[in-house]
Amino acid sequence: MKKVLALLLALTMVFALAACGQSAAPAATAAPEAPAEEPAPAEEPVEEVELIVFAAASMTETLTEIKGMYEAANPGVTLTYNFDSSGTLKTQIQEGADCDLFISAGQKQMNQLDITANPEVNTDGLDFVLEGSRINLLENKVTLVVPEGNPKGIESFDALAEALKAGDVFLCMGNSDVPVGQYTQKILAFYGLDEEELAGKGLISYGTNVKEVTTQVKEASVDCGVVYCTDAFSAGLTVVDSATAEMCGQVIYPAAVLNVSKNPKAAQAFLDYLQTPEAMAVFENVGFAPVA
Repeated sequence: MKKVLALLLALTMVFALAACGQSAAPAATAAPEAPAEEPAPAEEPVEEVELIVFAAASMTETLTEIKGMYEAANPGVTLTYNFDSSGTLKTQIQEGADCDLFISAGQKQMNQLDITANPEVNTDGLDFVLEGSRINLLENKVTLVVPEGNPKGIESFDALAEALKAGDVFLCMGNSDVPVGQYTQKILAFYGLDEEELAGKGLISYGTNVKEVTTQVKEASVDCGVVYCTDAFSAGLTVVDSATAEMCGQVIYPAAVLNVSKNPKAAQAFLDYLQTPEAMAVFENVGFAPVA
């Protein structure tokens, strides 16, 4: 009997050990697969835009500086400038030159392209200004400048008028189709001077734009010249007097997007930028001022 019990006990232990052997350790849980990385969204291609800006020659330095600032902040935009007298630019636009934005040194040239302007000024009924885009961007000042050392001792417009009457000075001014020339004509008329008579006596030299006037003064090929204060600053010329509004009126630079522009939205965006404090700081640094 004892042998039977011992045998049963032994069998029980064998079965128990077998059962333990069959209880395999639980398989290691497989690490969850990492979610597949989503592809980075493709970058929007930068739209390449060339803006063609026609601007008065007196804005050359300021707009050139602003070009670098604007292009850096607006990748894809390239500014192409055409600087000249406002009259020449107006004629080029009228004759079909590509232009997105026009900035004139005088209201007359802008009015000649604006169908809403007085027909006595816009005599050809030209319609180039995009409706709602025209603004008065800047104000400038008309100044009397002299070469280094001021050899003739011209100290004011009053002194210039007296010297012209005496036939004792050689003045440089802009042509009649150039805004600075038109302002000078008003100054001569203010003093009761006859421009044609003075020119006939060899007392007046002309420049096709304001930069040519500054060059003649800087080279001392004339005794004095009438230019904008901004050009006097840029050329390092000595200013001896500034014209009052009574003498020649307010010097306003209008600007407008043209309705023939290939990129009117981009042109408007640039015109908006020119009115920002950042751009105005560049203008004011050389003597321009916001229009009051």
